[in-house]
Amino acid sequence: MTSLKGTLKSDLTAAMKAGDNLLKSTLRMAIAAVMNAEVAGSEAVELTDDQVLKILQAETKKRLESAEIYQQAGRTEAAAQESAEAEILSRYLPAAMSDDELLVIVNEEVAAAVAAGNEGAKAMGLVVKAVRGRAGSSADGAKIAALVKSALG
Repeated sequence: MTSLKGTLKSDLTAAMKAGDNLLKSTLRMAIAAVMNAEVAGSEAVELTDDQVLKILQAETKKRLESAEIYQQAGRTEAAAQESAEAEILSRYLPAAMSDDELLVIVNEEVAAAVAAGNEGAKAMGLVVKAVRGRAGSSADGAKIAALVKSALG
């Protein structure tokens, strides 16, 4: 099985051969972010697919936030570029969990926390951690926190 980093590199090679400049520059940026993370510590490490996935999620989120800022500033061309890059990166991310599926998990974990006698801020942390464990990388952390907060409050 090919690693996610290997997939990015092979897709970069294909984009270079095809002359797709947007795909090529986006994949180069993503690979650079992964390589920077690999050498960021005191010694170089090889990242797992989950760690590479987290980097791609962060890069996608950056692009979406930048696109929104550019759009608000009236720079539609820059916003379109950022959105296109985010779209390319999102191809490498797992399918996002629907709000309904996530809400079911949140409600189950809230019920379990309350049954165990946890309430308030302590329950919030425990429930968020449990939901993240069950949902994996297919759910946004901010969305999880908001759903847990509303379910507890």
